[in-house]
Amino acid sequence: MNALSLPAASLRRAKLPATPMPMPVRHRPASQTIVEQKLLHLTHARTRPWYESGSDRAAVSASYERTKRAIDIVVSLALLPFVLPAIAICMLLVKLDSPGPALLGQPRTGKGGRKFRMLKLRTMVQNADELKARYLHLNEHSYPDFKITDDPRMTRCGRILRKLSLDELPQIINVLRGDMTLVGPRPTSFGPETYRLWHTARLDVTPGLTGLWQVSGRSDVDFDDRLRLDIAYIRNRSLRLDARILLRTVVAVISGKGAN
Repeated sequence: MNALSLPAASLRRAKLPATPMPMPVRHRPASQTIVEQKLLHLTHARTRPWYESGSDRAAVSASYERTKRAIDIVVSLALLPFVLPAIAICMLLVKLDSPGPALLGQPRTGKGGRKFRMLKLRTMVQNADELKARYLHLNEHSYPDFKITDDPRMTRCGRILRKLSLDELPQIINVLRGDMTLVGPRPTSFGPETYRLWHTARLDVTPGLTGLWQVSGRSDVDFDDRLRLDIAYIRNRSLRLDARILLRTVVAVISGKGAN
């Protein structure tokens, strides 16, 4: 069976650790019990990752999805007057720097395994895919990722666009189309044979312009770790978490950490 045709119901069927039985409170003053509960809550909150809500939110309400889509449209339309001129300038710089198309439509895997064309400014030489085999021995990540620090296939203009994440600007159009959302798992170009069964959980939601792994190391995070972060996002997603990821994305872009 095609791995991408499998629904990501495994996320909803996943067994959570059994909740420990509360300690009996007989013969204890009520005030002591309240203090203990507060201390336990504070201790657990400190050890929990910042993106975890403390409860399984795999079943998200329809109102969240509608509100999220409305925010995508409003924010994208508000940004368009600023983004479109920036894209036009970047396209001109790409064309002046190296031969080839300035804007690419790369095949990506979306929600439910549906394929779509993700828009992106070209940052590499025109025959980058053909040169990949030549530099395969320099790959710094495990399969199926491919990353080389100071990739020789990168153009001069492309290095600047990648560093500032300007190459991703055209994906605002994908968000307006509904192919993508502002916050969600980043879409991949990997084929069905790449995914293990537990990986398919990420296909249960619309891919995002930015996501949890984007603010947790960006390209420094390996494939399986990215998938774990994607699933963690799906379990805990909320408007509050989306807002926190967007704010952290701004910080990550400004710092340039992991942008390769």
